[in-house]
Amino acid sequence: MDDVDKILDQWRDQRPDLDTSAMGPIGRLVRLAQLLSRQMGKTFAHYDLNISSFDVLATLRRSAPPHRLSAGELMASMMITSGTMTNRIDQLEKVGLVSRTPDPNDARRALVGLTPQGYALIDQAIASHVETQTDLLSGLTEKELTQLDDLLRKLMKNVERVT
Repeated sequence: MDDVDKILDQWRDQRPDLDTSAMGPIGRLVRLAQLLSRQMGKTFAHYDLNISSFDVLATLRRSAPPHRLSAGELMASMMITSGTMTNRIDQLEKVGLVSRTPDPNDARRALVGLTPQGYALIDQAIASHVETQTDLLSGLTEKELTQLDDLLRKLMKNVERVT
């Protein structure tokens, strides 16, 4: 029994007329997201990053060499507003992890790219991030991981469809 089960028992006692069967999985997903974010945040902090700065650097690193994208391409990949994107780029540029260069194909745009320092940092940080994620899921077998991933994919498709 976990905390979510206790909450469900309370609702069953107080409102037996409600079907709370969806409350368990959603409650656990929300709590898990909070716990996972907290633990991954510790990993990012080790590299003086947060989830936002890590996300920008990781997006650039996983793009094809020379690991440069326009602010618009970064925004589309990360689904954030232009003001938020500009702020993130500015902060990373201040600490020397990214640089802006003119786009050779469009003089109105700049390309954001990893600096050598940014490239080295994200390569270290992503390795630690993967290790953290692996540790967090270590209580599951390979078969359970596959099942969980399949079920979460199915759930995500449905939630995206209805929202």
